[in-house]
Amino acid sequence: MIHRAQFSSVSKAKVENAVLQVERWVIAPLRNRTFHSLAEANRAIAERLEWLNDRKMKGLDASRRELFAKHDLPALGALPHVPYELATWKTARVNIDYHIEVERHYYSVSYRLIGERVEARVTSSTVEVFHKGRRVASHVRSFRKGGFTTADCHRPASHRAHLEWKPSRIISWARETGPATASLVAGIMARQPHPEMGYRSALGIMRLAGKFGTARVEAASRRALSAGAFSYRSVKSILQSGLDQLPEPGSGERMAIPAHENVRGPDYYN
Repeated sequence: MIHRAQFSSVSKAKVENAVLQVERWVIAPLRNRTFHSLAEANRAIAERLEWLNDRKMKGLDASRRELFAKHDLPALGALPHVPYELATWKTARVNIDYHIEVERHYYSVSYRLIGERVEARVTSSTVEVFHKGRRVASHVRSFRKGGFTTADCHRPASHRAHLEWKPSRIISWARETGPATASLVAGIMARQPHPEMGYRSALGIMRLAGKFGTARVEAASRRALSAGAFSYRSVKSILQSGLDQLPEPGSGERMAIPAHENVRGPDYYN
């Protein structure tokens, strides 16, 4: 039976023959008629299709409608309850922060998959992540560029243990070391997609006081703030290299220039 759109499951020859039948028995009889609207043209086409499907075919002594009812209709299954949804696939590698990037938004998977290659099935409403054919995550799709969608169950245990902590609590602890340390810790957490992702760095900076003393950690935090270096590694590097014990940039103090035969000194220019 011929419909307005042919199914792609038939062979090329049958498709071409169906096109020929439509051109001969539907389009050709209507070629000289004038239609004043699309709806009027569609009604005329539908009438010709009904006639064509009821027309007896030579050699078969049956119409297309009769053959469809006898052979095709009994074999047809029910349509799915959920309409087909167009999806695209993308391959990605799980980053160190246990997220993958899909169209500039970041979705979490289990931290155990860090470094693994996964596949993301993306639709207009969801993002599903598969690892070796098994679905490991499903998120509501977000179109916010640079944003993060994170499930609590995907976080490492160390992150989940800190979920009950609030940033204000961490900053309050850091203020016991000094105001610069508190400002640095606040800046570290503010630069993370989720504040708890900065807890580890913040606690690490405060633990440095046990080795270097609170005064040095406060001085190192001041230097890190002035350099815009919001990280635990920066503070640790400043302390290990002793930069916190040198005059800070812009403090007005000048370092003494050691005597050396290649250093002329200001008297040379008098």
